Amino acid sequence: MVVYDLGARNTVLNQYISELRDVQVQTDRMRFRRNVQRIGHVMAYEISKTLRYETIEVQTPLAMATASIPVDDIVIGTVFRAGLPFHQGFLDIFDKAGNAFLSAYRYYTDRECHNIDVHIEYIAAPALDGCTFILVDPMLATGESMSLAYKAFLTKGKPGRLIMASVIAAQEGIEYLQRLFPSDEVELYCAAIDPELNERRYIVPGLGDAGDLMYGDKI
Repeated sequence: MVVYDLGARNTVLNQYISELRDVQVQTDRMRFRRNVQRIGHVMAYEISKTLRYETIEVQTPLAMATASIPVDDIVIGTVFRAGLPFHQGFLDIFDKAGNAFLSAYRYYTDRECHNIDVHIEYIAAPALDGCTFILVDPMLATGESMSLAYKAFLTKGKPGRLIMASVIAAQEGIEYLQRLFPSDEVELYCAAIDPELNERRYIVPGLGDAGDLMYGDKI
């Protein structure tokens, strides 16, 4: 797996990340969702540089013009609920893409809240055979949710190219995915990489629970 740490560069992306982390700015749910969406825009633009292109001719009111446009069959996949604004950011850029959705939740399997499992309830996706599949999930903690989501989507076909994207990724989660996907043909784009997970398997420093910050607390 090839890992791209976009936050390591000095770009406006780091402003969006800093606002996502800021406990004062986090009180504005609309801004939080919007920043996640804007990060999706930036990542989609970076990914667009790696796609296949062809040249077409376009008739303007005055003459013919040429344009180079992407020809990859793109499908964007995500997990409810926290993935929705991130997914929308990618879809804003790849507006002709297909879309795949998965309903899943994580839960603790022990009283100490150290061990986590993921339960998958619902999946809706087009045929994925041969496509460029972009699997987006804002938080990459242990990596298990991302890997299980991809395994579930494989029931709809095997993509020709796999790209994963996260807003904030823990080093532990990255290493887990690298073991699962050792080939350089699989790519992971991150807006920020954090060093560790706490005892409840949350990313540190992270930003908290992305879904709650987007949509409110759950019971």
